[in-house]
Amino acid sequence: MTAPARFYDGETAQAHAASVRATAGELIILRAADGGALVRWPIAELAVLGDLTHEAVPLLMRRGSDARLVIVDPALRRQLADLVPGLAALAAQPTATTRRIVGFGTTLVALIGLFWLAIDYGTQYAVPLLPHGLQVKLGESVFEALTANETLCEGEKGVEALNRLANRMARAADYPHDVVVYVVNGGPVNAFTLPGGILVFYSDLIEQAKDRAQVAGIMAHEIGHVVHHHPVKGVVRQLGVDLLVRLVSGGYSDVVSTLGAGGNLLLGLRNGRAFERDADATGVRILEKMEMRADGIASFFEQMLEKEPKDAAAAIGIWSSHPPTGERIAATRRPATGRPPFTDAEWKAVREVCK
Repeated sequence: MTAPARFYDGETAQAHAASVRATAGELIILRAADGGALVRWPIAELAVLGDLTHEAVPLLMRRGSDARLVIVDPALRRQLADLVPGLAALAAQPTATTRRIVGFGTTLVALIGLFWLAIDYGTQYAVPLLPHGLQVKLGESVFEALTANETLCEGEKGVEALNRLANRMARAADYPHDVVVYVVNGGPVNAFTLPGGILVFYSDLIEQAKDRAQVAGIMAHEIGHVVHHHPVKGVVRQLGVDLLVRLVSGGYSDVVSTLGAGGNLLLGLRNGRAFERDADATGVRILEKMEMRADGIASFFEQMLEKEPKDAAAAIGIWSSHPPTGERIAATRRPATGRPPFTDAEWKAVREVCK
């Protein structure tokens, strides 16, 4: 038969099977084997360590002593609590473990959700407040790392023409800082934007552009990224999610880290699609405000589809960092009217920027 209590004398690790008898003035702890008294504790000196809300079985102790008593029998705990009002914690109703786990889990999920929302949506308000000099240093650092093994095109007149147009677009979009355009020799047929208003064009994009309106359209799109601080927002959001994963996992859980990495990827891809839509729309508005030809963005996407009829972005769905190309063409299609973005001499210099 299981003893109703266990007694620890505070001097050894041995647990003594015990029973308990209470009088008006003292609590007598008896050996279960022969009923001999182990100790006598004055009622006035008793205290309960913990409670049933947080402990499976609260410990009973005598103040000033290292000895402990574990009363296993719930009925005995209730009897003592009725007899000695100061021991009422012994008879408290235990909180269901499942309910506690659910409550803790719900709270944790809610906190993670709030932090995630702060990362996802808070950056759009916080990032523009970052000092521009800090953004430029970050962009320059990334640029140096990305182009360490690349050759930059240094045709002076072509680089000047690109930078002149880019800064005119930035001013038209009310962007208060200068932007800088670099041209990297070779491919892919692409351009991208870095923090601090740094634009990078690959020469293959310029060479394969059908006309100057396409280059201007891509540039206006990249200025859209600059105006909305997309590069810095992307960096801050990724760092924020990484921090969240470390906080949740304590830096040790491979499972949580893997799930967090997956969530970070999906968040990044979703933001990527939203950023591209914003940049497309802003680019068209900039060109229209400057009364320039605004058909270059759509015609460039149409040219991409001619070369690769299968729309990869549409095929892979949520796993694409860009919206479907067909969707982007429909959203940016404009008539081929308006002033040219470059003079003939500027366009010739741009086309020969790497020669």
